[in-house]
Amino acid sequence: MREDAQALDIRDVTANWVNAAVLRAQLEERVKALADLSHTPLFFGRLDYLSTTQEGQRFHIGRRHVHDADGDPMVVDWRAPVSQPFYRASKRDPQDVALRRRFGYTGGELTAYEDEHLSDPAEEERASGLLRAEIERPRVGPMRDIVATIQPEQDEIVRSGLTGTVCVQGGPGTGKTAVGLHRVAYLLYAHRERLARTGTLVIGPNRSFLHYIEQVLPALGELEVRQATVDDLVGHVEVRGVDDPVAAVVKGDARMAEVLRRAVRSHVTMPVEPLMVVRGSRRWRVPAHELADIVRELLDRDIRYGAAREALPQRIAHTVLVRMEQAGEAPDDRVQNAVARDPAVKAVVKAVWPPVDPAKLVHRLLSDPDFLAEHAAGLLTEQERKAIVWTRPPRSAGTAKWSPADAVLIDEAADLVERTPSLGHVVLDEAQDLSPMQYRAVGRRCSTGSATVLGDLAQGTTPWATSSWADALAHLGKPEAVVEELTAGFRVPREVIAYASRLLPHMSPGLAEVRSVREAPGSLEVRHVDGDLAAAVVAACAAALEHEGSVGLIAADPRVPVLADALRAAGLRWLSPGEETTAACRLTLVPASLAKGLEYDYVVLDEPAAVVDAEPDERTGLRRLYVSLTRAVSGLTVLHGAPLPPQLG
Repeated sequence: MREDAQALDIRDVTANWVNAAVLRAQLEERVKALADLSHTPLFFGRLDYLSTTQEGQRFHIGRRHVHDADGDPMVVDWRAPVSQPFYRASKRDPQDVALRRRFGYTGGELTAYEDEHLSDPAEEERASGLLRAEIERPRVGPMRDIVATIQPEQDEIVRSGLTGTVCVQGGPGTGKTAVGLHRVAYLLYAHRERLARTGTLVIGPNRSFLHYIEQVLPALGELEVRQATVDDLVGHVEVRGVDDPVAAVVKGDARMAEVLRRAVRSHVTMPVEPLMVVRGSRRWRVPAHELADIVRELLDRDIRYGAAREALPQRIAHTVLVRMEQAGEAPDDRVQNAVARDPAVKAVVKAVWPPVDPAKLVHRLLSDPDFLAEHAAGLLTEQERKAIVWTRPPRSAGTAKWSPADAVLIDEAADLVERTPSLGHVVLDEAQDLSPMQYRAVGRRCSTGSATVLGDLAQGTTPWATSSWADALAHLGKPEAVVEELTAGFRVPREVIAYASRLLPHMSPGLAEVRSVREAPGSLEVRHVDGDLAAAVVAACAAALEHEGSVGLIAADPRVPVLADALRAAGLRWLSPGEETTAACRLTLVPASLAKGLEYDYVVLDEPAAVVDAEPDERTGLRRLYVSLTRAVSGLTVLHGAPLPPQLG
């Protein structure tokens, strides 16, 4: 298929050079999408149907559609309707499938297969060994797709429609991130033309996470999905500052949206002088009270500040045209546009409805206590206002050291002035960590589209982390979203997730514990170290590297430099989060603050108490520890010199 695309001659099939360039670019994208991936087979399953619906047909299921030289299908795309029973059929509901076959691969070569005769009552239902082997396959490099191992409850979410927003609450190892990415791939398959026009976006918590997941969609043939962090979305200004937690919480509160709305509208002033427009030998007068009526009407409509400012001269011009018609003239649209551009009209618009610069507006709010107090009256307390006002205000918006929370405020102000363009679909991962104002920023990007919201309330590690999906979805502008919960864990061994779940009653009471389907005796070791903790950690990393797969050393952020020196002294090479592991270097040193969303075959966790103590409050610290404890796929070693947090029992 790739060779056929490369061999196409398009020299004489277009009318001009522009069409030729567009066609050439499309052909290059097609060739790129057909690229082979090393160790990635084209098919992983087979369905043999009974004769009742599919006339005894047999379909091979794979990541991509593959056809032969005559155009006949050899492999059916996993997203096609005919492939759905591969994921959902069971002995209780065979869905007209006689046989489901799973193929096993080693290094890209077919090495095994496994059959299930779903319509044969004599065959007992059993767990798939190949499925388990694929889930437990060692992880080296970036995150990979899960098309061969999607579970029925995951498949329902993946194949849900484009028009509705879905929120997935899932604990560690339940596959929520993979579900979100595969939902994007499915929606692009089912609604390609629509999403090609409106766009698709995946939002992750940080650059390391985005780098980790960036190969999943290309492996499924989807190359046009943009990936970004929330900070990327609101990058109107350069971020160089950091707020203390109290200020960040206030700036991220949804009440700031109303403060900004009031501040923007405060720039509008009622006209006090009449308007005189001169056209040839005639003068047309519009009294101040009529101008004020026009301004009030635009304010009452509550449209964007910039849109109302553009409408104002046309509304004034229309009033002048009415007077012309009453005087017997017959003006047309050209006359109205000319009146709207008249210097006198422009002067009124500039005085009544001046332009607003979002960054300058936020600069004034944070610099001028009186201006902030005026527009935050009844919304923010005096203590809250003091928390966000700069003690030493910068001279201008251009010299300000903006914080991430400030950038979100500027984005809100920019949307009040001019509407933010909306995309067709947005995937928001690790959503529990966003502030209400950040939810609003994301919601603006899918105001006319839909969203897939992914997260775990137990892993909220910011001071402003949400405690309720209902609240989060309301701030996102999607209160009608369906909340689905994934409670079956496939990645983290049962022994490890049970140990980490001891923290749940102390940080997220009422949240369901993940039930891992994987037993791995010996996968958890908790050891007290009397002597040199750093040396013991290095030794544990060396022992973990004797196994196949990736190794993550997770530690409290202040402990990372100490451990880096110890690894260097021992001659152990290590990577930072976001750097791709290879066969030559499989150890990553991970600050606990960046561990969320990542996974490693083996994890060594340094000093749990230090992870908790590094956070501003105990709840956040326990959640950070919960995240760190649940990054392991095959084995977790916990080393501590200080006493363990009492919540671990």
